[in-house]
Amino acid sequence: MKLTDWIGFLCLIIALIILWQFRQILLLLFTSVVFSIAINSLVRRIQRFGLKRGVAVLLSLALIVFMGVVLISLVLPPFLDQFQELIKLVPIGYDKLRIWVNQLIENPPTWLPKLDIELPNVTQLAQQFGPLAQKLLGNFFAFFSNSIANFLQFLLVLIFALMLLADPQSYRQGFVRLFPSFYRHRADFILSKCETTLLQWMGGIVITSAFVAFLSGVGLLILGIPFVFAHALLAGMFNFVPNIGPTASVIFPVAVALLDAPWKALVVIILYVIIQNLESYWFSPLVMQKQVDLLPAITLTAQIFFATFFGVLGLVLALPLTVVSKTWIEELLLNDLFDKWGAEE
Repeated sequence: MKLTDWIGFLCLIIALIILWQFRQILLLLFTSVVFSIAINSLVRRIQRFGLKRGVAVLLSLALIVFMGVVLISLVLPPFLDQFQELIKLVPIGYDKLRIWVNQLIENPPTWLPKLDIELPNVTQLAQQFGPLAQKLLGNFFAFFSNSIANFLQFLLVLIFALMLLADPQSYRQGFVRLFPSFYRHRADFILSKCETTLLQWMGGIVITSAFVAFLSGVGLLILGIPFVFAHALLAGMFNFVPNIGPTASVIFPVAVALLDAPWKALVVIILYVIIQNLESYWFSPLVMQKQVDLLPAITLTAQIFFATFFGVLGLVLALPLTVVSKTWIEELLLNDLFDKWGAEE
């Protein structure tokens, strides 16, 4: 390598180190981009009626605020009431499960071998897993613990999103100019593809989450499980975080079902497994038309990676980050670099 090559390589390493130091700010910027892309889609639809962009942006923001206020006023009060009752019932449900399992172990049926185990009660469980739970909860709620810092982060995201909405082309052209002149047209095309893919993912995840919430609510209603509305809403919300979310959403209905009958808890688990398989292998590909085709192993790996390096916000944004990364890797690395090398040989 020539001296200039080594200097260029060293500059690249320094740039990556600097970017890594500002990774949280970059993640907030990416959050702003995702929000602005979603709102910009609505702005474009309103502009079709012949309105100027400034007016369309104001109407879009007013519509979003109005829908948010209506949704919060209608959904939040009953959800909070049911969720508070739900939290109280989880330890009771676990105690009932412990008693049932211990009775089964003491007087096992003929087909079950003798087991010398005993489930701990809630107090013992809390003592055993206290340090671990404290650490996990501390990491999980670190994002929410400092109200002032989080308010400033939210304000930063909001300001960036509004700035991007006001004049998206200027920021886009500025980003494209970071590429060599011969690649700028191609970079602009990749950005358009990223935007389209993100919009498809956002629309698809909203529809599939509503599908999961509806089926969960209907199934739990048929089984006679209390707090159907809270369970269904949690199932839909947790569906935004694949793999981890659906697993977490089943804990609450299972705990409540145990208060009624142990067999209902098993049926609830089976119900949620069926719903998640329907959503993953039939409904989600049907809605997204396989435009955002991410293998389950890649999705889980991306969640672990982004959660490890970026925390809770990285976990929440793991899928959009993966969608954008996948688009750039396919277009830049595979199509424009590796495929051309193969063609030249």
